[in-house]
Formats: sequence, C-alpha cells, structure tokens
Amino acid sequence: MKSLLIANRGEIACRVIRTARELGIRTVAVYSDADRNALHARLADEAVHIGPSPPRESYLVGEKIIEAARATGAEAIHPGYGFLSENADFAQAVIDAGLIWVGPKPDSIRAMGLKDAAKTIMAKAGVPVTPGYLGEDQSPERLEKEADAIGFPVLIKAVAGGGGKGMRKVEHAEDFEDSLDSAKREAASSFGNDVVLLEKWIESPRHIEVQVFGDAHGNVVHLFERDCSLQRRHQKVIEEAPAPGMDAETREAVCSAAVRAAQAVEYEGAGTVEFIADASEGLRADRIWFMEMNTRLQVEHPVTEEITGEDLVEWQLLVASGEALPRKQDELSITGHAIEARLYAEDPAKGFLPSVGRLEHLDLGEDGRVETGVEEGDSISPFYDPMIAKLVAWGDDRDEAVDELAAILDEVEVWPVRTNAAFLFNALLHPDFVSGDVDTGFIAQHLDELVPDTEPDETIWRGAAMVALAQDEEEPLSGLSGFRLNAPPASEVALGRNGEFRTVSPDDGELASLAGFRDGERVVVFHEGQAYEFARSSRGNVGSHGAADGAITAPMPGKVTSVEVSAGDRVTKGQRLLTLEAMKMEHGLTAPFDGVVAEVNTSAGSQVVEGAMLAKVTPNER
Repeated sequence: MKSLLIANRGEIACRVIRTARELGIRTVAVYSDADRNALHARLADEAVHIGPSPPRESYLVGEKIIEAARATGAEAIHPGYGFLSENADFAQAVIDAGLIWVGPKPDSIRAMGLKDAAKTIMAKAGVPVTPGYLGEDQSPERLEKEADAIGFPVLIKAVAGGGGKGMRKVEHAEDFEDSLDSAKREAASSFGNDVVLLEKWIESPRHIEVQVFGDAHGNVVHLFERDCSLQRRHQKVIEEAPAPGMDAETREAVCSAAVRAAQAVEYEGAGTVEFIADASEGLRADRIWFMEMNTRLQVEHPVTEEITGEDLVEWQLLVASGEALPRKQDELSITGHAIEARLYAEDPAKGFLPSVGRLEHLDLGEDGRVETGVEEGDSISPFYDPMIAKLVAWGDDRDEAVDELAAILDEVEVWPVRTNAAFLFNALLHPDFVSGDVDTGFIAQHLDELVPDTEPDETIWRGAAMVALAQDEEEPLSGLSGFRLNAPPASEVALGRNGEFRTVSPDDGELASLAGFRDGERVVVFHEGQAYEFARSSRGNVGSHGAADGAITAPMPGKVTSVEVSAGDRVTKGQRLLTLEAMKMEHGLTAPFDGVVAEVNTSAGSQVVEGAMLAKVTPNER
C-alpha cells in the first residue's frame, strides 16, 4: 500500500495520518465546508473537498469519498470510526471500486451490525448474552408486554449504530411509551433504522470490552480488555486498561469469549467485543455477558496501545494489505496501566451543553499522550462531535496512571470554548474512582460532586489579580499569550465579575498551580481544568449568562425535532417543552418555573440559530 485516503475528520484522521506517514504511505484527506482549514486537511499530503458542512452532504456520502480516492490515485480507504466505518454497503462499494478497504469484510459488518442478529450469532458460538427481547414484532404493545415480562428497569436499545444513540433506561412501566418514542425517533435520525431491542438492566453494571484482531489467514488474537464504565448518557468519558479488579481467570474467560465472537464471523481487522458485567460482587466470569461488537477501531484504542506497545493503526494497514498479524497471542502481554479522558467542548454547569466557537487560547500541556484534531485558532463546529482531544496517561500501576492524568487535566487551558476538564479532574480524584469502585451509574450518582463550581473562590480572585498585574509589568499584551504564575507583584488590581467589582490584593500563597492570561480588559485564569473570566473595568459584567425571564432560547444551532406544548398550556418547572437536535445529540429544553406557555415560535423540523427564542413561559400569578 502506497497511498491511503482517510474517510473521516478530526483526531482520528490525524491519528491515521501520523502512522501512515511513519510507514511511508502517502495520505489523502477529505473535508467539508466547515473543515476547509481543519488540522487533518492541513496534515495530509493532499486534501479533497467533498461537500457542505452537514455530514449527510459530505462525510456520509460514500460516492463522493470513492470519487476522491479515484481522483487522487489513492489505493486504499481507512474509515476511522463513526460516519461510514460500520457501513457494510460502503465497504462493499470500496471493494467493488477496486480499492483496498481498511476494515473487516462487509459480511462481518452486516453480521454484527444489528444487535439482535449479533446476539443470536453469539449465542450459537457459545458466547454468553444478556437476557432480553430480540423479536421482530416492534409494535409498542408487544414491546411494552415484553418489558413487563423482563421486569423494570429495562434498557431500550437501537439495533443499529452505537454511541448511546437510541438508548433509554426505563425505570417504571408508566414511562415506557415516552421513552420508546424518544429512542425510536433518535435511532431513526441517527441510523435511518428505528428498530429496537430490550435488555434487562443490570444493577452495578460495568462496561468491559476486549480488543480483537483478525487477518485473512485465519488468525485471531485479543489485546486484552478495557474498562469503559465511566459514562454519561451512555457515552464513554474515561477509559482504562486493564480493567480494575480483573483477575487472571476472569480475563481468560472474557478474552477467550471475545476471540470466539470474532471467529464466528470470520473477522478480519480491528474490532471490539463489548460486554456488560454485573459487578455487584466484583468481576466474575459467570456474570459477564456479550452486548455488541463494534466492527472498527475504537475511540479508546490508545490505552490498549499504551499497555501492549503495539500500534493498532499499523496493524490495520498490514492486515488490509494481506499480511498476517504481526504478533501471536503468546507474544502479547500487559505492561503497566493506561487511562484516557475525553476532553469535550461542553459546559457541565449547563447540563453539558456543547460549546462551539473559536479556540482562541488552547494549551493541553506537554505531558502524557495527546490525540487531537485541532490547534489554537481552530474552531469547534456545531456540525460534528464536540471532542477537542483525548488525553492519555500511562503508569507502572493504576494509581500512578490516575495521578498522571489528573496532573495533565490540571494544566488544561481552553478559552473561550467551555470544556469538561474540571469535571474529569473531579471524577479522577473521587474516592470511589480512586478505589476502582465504579460502574456505569457513577456519574449520575455523584453528579453534584463532579460538576465544578463555576464561581471563583478568594484564591482564584487573587490569582486573577496576579495574572493581570504580572502581565502589566512584564510586557505589552499581544493576543492571548499564556502566563504561568511565579512570584507575585506587590500591587492591587480592580476586577469585576457578574456585576461584582472589587479591589484585589495578590497573595503569594496557594497560587502555584494557577495559570492565565490577560487580553485587553479581560483576565482569564485556569485552575484544575476550570476557566474563570474577570473584567478589568468597573462594569464587571463578564461571566453572566442570564436570559430574559421565561424565554426559552436555542443554546446552539440545531434542528427542532419535537414540540410538546402549545401556547396557553400550563407547565411545571422542569417539564420538557421541546427537543433540539444538535452536535449529534438530543437536548430537551424545559420550563424554568411553573407557569403558562405565552408563545411558541418554532415547529418540529425547523432549523434554528443559536440564541433564537423558541418559546416563552410566564410565571403563574401569585
């Protein structure tokens, strides 16, 4: 293989380009309007424009990607993950075009692409599967009957796709109908398929997955397990390898089951077999069940690379070229512990709403392994997943790896885009996480403890004063150059925030871990991953995010998928008024207080811009 087109974007495209370049393979990137100046397009040897910003008009149009490969003379196509990576028809089209498909055979993708069919195959192969309903009858009446028979809580799960889309946990029977409607609507929007299956909800569930690899010569190996239990809304947040508390006997059982799963579909290339474990009594071989198989490289593959010393993208390219796997099972072993955090452009204080815009200031430090698709000056687009980077740490043991990742997150500096860095930092230091006592409900259970305080304490105020005065004394300001605190100046400075204005005296105690910059009349400081903004003027109005009383505005550009109320309806605080689909997720917009819907200014199917007033609620008269 001498040339490779990457049919993806962002950090995974950059990741593939890096390995291909090390192997002497020429790379071709594709990009949409929004990604015209994106890092992956800049890094590749050649880049081809494939259409408008929405994925359905660019990255999801297989014909455009194949044509780009032909036009540039690329011999092979690597799909990355997401988009077309698990699309069997696209894989076949690539092969039919005379190109090399860097992935499993189309038949293997089809076999594992629908979760109900995959479970049937796994059961026949002797792989334990989760109890549930996999039937063809998709009528709401039948599904509700089966849910009652399984016993609540149950999990509704789309049979197509992944990433938590089309997935809903239902605690009580009376909530089943609404949850089913929502899951089917999201599944249809994300995958073009609204068929669902039902699973028994496992108490104390842990998400354990096994990296497998096969080649065209009949060889299949595993590269051990990962624990991806730290999740929010079924989206992985922190992943690690090996799984905490996994003993040798249980590891052998689950990894062998994963190999049998791959062999059952004559698997070639990189794949991940995902299991759910009932960890109420620790990890046990008889309490781990197959969930699904992802027929692609996973976002969290770096932690496996870190503990095995192998380059999984290199393995993909070797297997796609017809070569045998570079290692046999007895040549693979675990060294140390690795952990990865997904740094997202989102605001935990606002219910994790995605944050879009230009990365005016971006510093991810120099420690650990950073996988990213952006640089300072790039923008986070509303059209795609809001991941900024994957931050990966390795240590001789789990404690060392966790401490290293916490130190990396402590030094994250991103502005003005909001991030989940402080949330991740808090999660890593939580006593239950430190002890390894984590299941998929960890974030929901400890959410109030994990969401960072957005209001600065006195130490942060003093740090802001210190940054402002130090940069005053050192040099004229230029842009958003960073500044890490050393010795404090001896003066005072006037700062404002949220209408509060005060004179602050820097203090040289407790400030060593603070960093920041001043840009004109604005001062921003960073501490434990959180950003705090101050004004150097008497207005003191930065950091205020209030909206007009009762106005329901769009927090980002998106599509209104449903409107649940009409003007004149009485509503209660927290009641969902409408649903906005943006950044690949559904966001429910709710009533801020008890009252009456005064107006509704949108309808299902409407595209709205950020800040548009979609509805208004007036409070009940007292």
